Amino acid sequence: MFSRLCLKSSRYVSSQVTVTKRMFRISSNINSQTAASAQSTSSKDVAEDKRPLYLDVQATSPLDPRVLDAIMPYQVSYYGNPHSRTHAYGWESEKAVEKARKQVADLIGADPREIIFTSGATESNNIAVKGVGRFYKSKKKHLITTQTEHKCVLDSCRSLEGEGFKVSYLPVKQNGIIDMKLLEETITPETSLVSIMTVNNEIGVKQPVADIGEMCRSKKVFFHTDAAQAVGKIPINVNDMKIDLLSISGHKIYGPKGVGALYVRRRPRVRVEAPQSGGGQERGMRSGTVPTPLVVGLGAACELAMDEMEYDSRRVKELSDRLLNKIMSNITHVIRNGDPHETYPGCINLSFAYIEGESLLMAIKDIAVSSGSACTSASLEPSYVLRAIGTEEDLAHSSIRFGIGRFTTEEEVDYTADKCIEHVTRLREMSPLWEMVQEGIDLKSIQWSQH
Repeated sequence: MFSRLCLKSSRYVSSQVTVTKRMFRISSNINSQTAASAQSTSSKDVAEDKRPLYLDVQATSPLDPRVLDAIMPYQVSYYGNPHSRTHAYGWESEKAVEKARKQVADLIGADPREIIFTSGATESNNIAVKGVGRFYKSKKKHLITTQTEHKCVLDSCRSLEGEGFKVSYLPVKQNGIIDMKLLEETITPETSLVSIMTVNNEIGVKQPVADIGEMCRSKKVFFHTDAAQAVGKIPINVNDMKIDLLSISGHKIYGPKGVGALYVRRRPRVRVEAPQSGGGQERGMRSGTVPTPLVVGLGAACELAMDEMEYDSRRVKELSDRLLNKIMSNITHVIRNGDPHETYPGCINLSFAYIEGESLLMAIKDIAVSSGSACTSASLEPSYVLRAIGTEEDLAHSSIRFGIGRFTTEEEVDYTADKCIEHVTRLREMSPLWEMVQEGIDLKSIQWSQH
């Protein structure tokens, strides 16, 4: 009996070895074929698939390698649920989350208990606008925002209008900045919230956030600001600026995608109605397991931003001036959209008259820039932000947004300026409108006939 078992065992082992050898030969053949294929196409890939220069940091910023270093241990080793209270895996994750909460709070001068982690600025904006509106709806059913807000704020307001709320969409001045007198006149005893972004994502204009906060506090109205494009780039202190709610996005400050934060003031206390039901995490405002690796990354990005804000700001300003001066000194009929002084220098929106922005984008396809917000650029309609500041439709169609960030180099800026100068000149030479302008014809005076 024992010998039979041994015989069967030896046959089994021998068959397994045979199968393993066959699999190894097949794998070797596949690997050699793959390697040969990769070798033959590698030269093509290098030639054809050169990645463009990246000048679109308003859409998203690259992950800082130091942030990745902070994230990796929590992706691999420290994988506990931060809400597990019965063992070390949960405790170590919770400790990391609370450290990140403090890092985010320190960047904006807040108390760590006032920081709510979310999936990004879009969710933060939704919680702030809808949450405040719905919680106070029995007493107040009026909200105020501007026509140049991010789409998620505008759509949240439209959603509340469908629920019976009244929303005032304030126009902005030609430089993109809100009229403070108009805002004051629009606030009523029925107003529960004013939502105005700190830095515009398309034209870079900075709103007078401190003045708005002072006005709202004096009128006993809550003030929310979408600071996704401002946090970590310009100094913000929620107490000095009297901000009650503030939205943050991780991937706009060289952190990971899929994480953000919402600051919600505790004193005077701001109440919001939670948009989703669940385990009651994040003070009951945002149920769901907090993603420890992403939150750790957001915290690390905020700490780096605070440490390097002065250096980054100075360098971005220098590169911005370099790009603007080079383009403006070599091409005429270029208009900078938005206020030239009250602006974040890393966001430059230029309209090149007498050409189509899409044509220029195709011509400079080796540079990653945008013709508008990444959230709305799929539409062929001109930017609603540019239309709101009174930009004519032809100029709105010819606009390009250049984003300069922490990792942008002088060489990239010079290359971008040279390419723009070259292709704008070439495209204008092909344009009959440009020829008419050169001959001194006023295009606005022409009565165009339809065929």
